Amino acid sequence: MKKLFSLTAALLALSLTLTACGKQEQTTTPDDGSSGDAAQTEPYLIGISQYGEHASLDNCRIGFLQGLEQAGLVEGVDFEIDYQNAGFDDAIATQIAQGFSAEDVDLMVGIATNSAVACYAAAEDKNIPVIFTAITDPVQAKLDSGNVTGTSDKLPVEAQLDLIRQMQPNASTIGIIYTTSEPNSVSTIAEYQEKAPEYGFTIDAVGVTSQAEVTQAVDTLISHGVACLSNLTDNNVVGVLPAILEKTNEAGIPVYGSEIEQVKIGCVASAGLDYVQLGIQTGLMAAKVLTGESTCEELPYETISEYQIYINSQELDAMGIAVPEALADKAMEATAAE
Repeated sequence: MKKLFSLTAALLALSLTLTACGKQEQTTTPDDGSSGDAAQTEPYLIGISQYGEHASLDNCRIGFLQGLEQAGLVEGVDFEIDYQNAGFDDAIATQIAQGFSAEDVDLMVGIATNSAVACYAAAEDKNIPVIFTAITDPVQAKLDSGNVTGTSDKLPVEAQLDLIRQMQPNASTIGIIYTTSEPNSVSTIAEYQEKAPEYGFTIDAVGVTSQAEVTQAVDTLISHGVACLSNLTDNNVVGVLPAILEKTNEAGIPVYGSEIEQVKIGCVASAGLDYVQLGIQTGLMAAKVLTGESTCEELPYETISEYQIYINSQELDAMGIAVPEALADKAMEATAAE
């Protein structure tokens, strides 16, 4: 629902604004000194808190802006962005969210669980709407009720297990590294452990508490003789993926990613999501909240159910893994551009 700016539509613009998420009106006085009764609506101010910088989360942000545009909102005219990056630091994520609250933004956007949780905590007193994305389990993160909604990037775990089984028919153990304090990863590990036996696998999961522990966890899994690693959307792990791949490539152990960007970096394959599309879906939801078409409470969080098979032929060849015909017909090449 586009904001209206013409003088003849001022009253209608006022009524729409009052039903939206707290936009303030700015009254202008004509240069001739006469009383001005026309109100021009200010652009919505959106605070975006991204937990850290890696391609998956960047794609969420890119897609989010595309979603707003698809809904008919124009940056610089209908909305302005205050973008902040927490650098994978929880304390900074909290500071960013509190800054948004002090700034009285019209909407907070949390990209990844830690940023979304911080935004919701900071927004609650002022009842500022919060939209999240790139959260695997909103229920476990306690973001499934209140003035908050968004999109889940729940991984297609069974599809990933099936992919690994087809790629490595004789594999028995899958290694996974996860952050013990990240709800996304904890819930996904539980699902892997529950479903892996159906595909003839056992899961060797190593928990870490910080990014600094990830490469040591890789050494542990290599020493255990795992057949491969399956990567989650765990931010601590994804943030040092090149260092992980350096070690696994030397050991001849393939790593399966969870989305296209991880495969481009050097994972052999993935049954994964399109994070730009996830962001677009989030932006469309945010537009409804901003314009007053809907409230967060009226919009249950959404999960993208479709996934794509991505392969990196160069890395597969290096590992001596052939792509079965059944997968080759539907797989998408994700080798990084030269």
